[in-house]
Amino acid sequence: MPSIQIDLPLSTPVAAKQALAQRFGEIYGEIMQVGKDLLTVSVHDLGDGGVWRCHDDGPPTPSALIMCDIRSGRPVQTRARLAQALIDACVEMFGLDALWVKVEFTQHSGDEMYHPHLAGFNTDWTGDERGATAHRA
Repeated sequence: MPSIQIDLPLSTPVAAKQALAQRFGEIYGEIMQVGKDLLTVSVHDLGDGGVWRCHDDGPPTPSALIMCDIRSGRPVQTRARLAQALIDACVEMFGLDALWVKVEFTQHSGDEMYHPHLAGFNTDWTGDERGATAHRA
């Protein structure tokens, strides 16, 4: 934790997946005020027709879904800023329609995230943790 999983309605080469993970890490570190060394990014390129948004009055629309598992405590404005920045990155990198990229958050306490390189569980969110405590995310 944190982790970001993205389901894409297209196929992408490994280099594009790595570039997306790098971009998401930079966005996450800046907006969430942490070192990015704990962020895990999973890119699920499900191919054409792999992700759909349903509608009441018509056929489903090709879409993308971003799932963010984070520590609780960030203000809603911070999470909204992160969501929009992740969407913007997907639009820029893959030409996705921003209207159909959905972001969902699941928030956890620090003791729900075990990191071997921290010798155990993470801590609860306390504010800007860049620098001396960059190993918390």
